[in-house]
Amino acid sequence: MSRSLLRSVLELRTPITRLPPTFLLPIRARGLATTTTPTESISSSSPTMPPSATPSQTTVPPIAPTASKPSEKKAAAEKPKTTSASVAELFPLLRAQPGGHYATVHVHGRPYLVTQGDRVRLPFRMPGVVPGDVLRLDRVSTLGSRDYTLLGTAPSASSASNGHEFGFVDPALFECRATVLGHESEPLRVMVKTKRRNRRAQRVKSKHRYTILRISELKLLGPP
Repeated sequence: MSRSLLRSVLELRTPITRLPPTFLLPIRARGLATTTTPTESISSSSPTMPPSATPSQTTVPPIAPTASKPSEKKAAAEKPKTTSASVAELFPLLRAQPGGHYATVHVHGRPYLVTQGDRVRLPFRMPGVVPGDVLRLDRVSTLGSRDYTLLGTAPSASSASNGHEFGFVDPALFECRATVLGHESEPLRVMVKTKRRNRRAQRVKSKHRYTILRISELKLLGPP
């Protein structure tokens, strides 16, 4: 009994240098013990090649996308619009016409034919303005006098798709300013709606509000 205990203690102290027989191992451990590493098989099967015999591979660096410089974009955006030869020739005659000038201004998509000193009653309450504010109206489709009329350019395809049917005159050719006089509201209106064979009557109340503008300045400038 003492010999068997001594033998077991000695076996525990000494490290195991070899695995037990494969029939004593589980199935997974048996497969790991019989297979060899792929690196060893590849290294043993492939012949050794000297460093000079290895083919040299040339790597082409990726081409970076060419982006436009911010200075070029800024220069393209700040490029002034050139007027046509006919406008540059006839615009001084339009500006020298006596009796004042008229313009067709567009406010929120609605056209108004105005001259200097006219009062315009907008059919809505313009948000963000108070009495005394001065607005510059730069959407003008027609500038004219008694003998000459300047029409705006034809609308682009994008403007026509967005619902803009008019072309506008270059804002550098004129200066139109309007002063906000105040806001008005109509009297309260009550409309009675009824239906046939129905005693119920619906009362609809409405009180529309307006914004009053005065065209304080309308002058023509020289072409650029």
